[in-house]
Amino acid sequence: MNTKSDTETATKAGKKAQARAGRGGADRDGDGGAATRAPAEVEVELPAPRGTGLSRRLWVEEPAIRRRMPDPVRTAAVRAVIIASLTLMQAMVAFFSTLAGSWLAFPMVLSSVASTVVATWGVLDVWVTRQVWNQRNGVVSVPSSTARQLRRERRRARRTARAAERDGARIRRRGAGRLSEA
Repeated sequence: MNTKSDTETATKAGKKAQARAGRGGADRDGDGGAATRAPAEVEVELPAPRGTGLSRRLWVEEPAIRRRMPDPVRTAAVRAVIIASLTLMQAMVAFFSTLAGSWLAFPMVLSSVASTVVATWGVLDVWVTRQVWNQRNGVVSVPSSTARQLRRERRRARRTARAAERDGARIRRRGAGRLSEA
């Protein structure tokens, strides 16, 4: 059973959400510069117990402080974290099997050393992947940036394609409707 105050609360919440959605600014994304709207703060209000005229907030979504990592960098980071956690588990097993005097201690120590090398490689992989992504996708904005050069080449290719398209349209217009001039 809806009361007048419940309906008013729902209407106010809808108007607040629309106003917040209208205030959302544009943010540069990591996919080549496409502008996207920043996520607006979403607030859902529940009707308060009857007779109080107050409303309660169920969920308040706040925009992220930092932008999301690019997919290749995030993949490398997840891989590095998994490798590092497995290395730590191996080291713990090696330590406890050494304390227990188990035959498993020596093979685990050797595999822990090898895993440490692999974990170091994983961390370096994250760093290199991040640097490569930045260089290719234009985050580094120095004149010698590879990304700037690639953008320049793409613009040049688009310009020549548009010019060829205009020339083709001009030739078709000139020759349209005439079979021969003999």
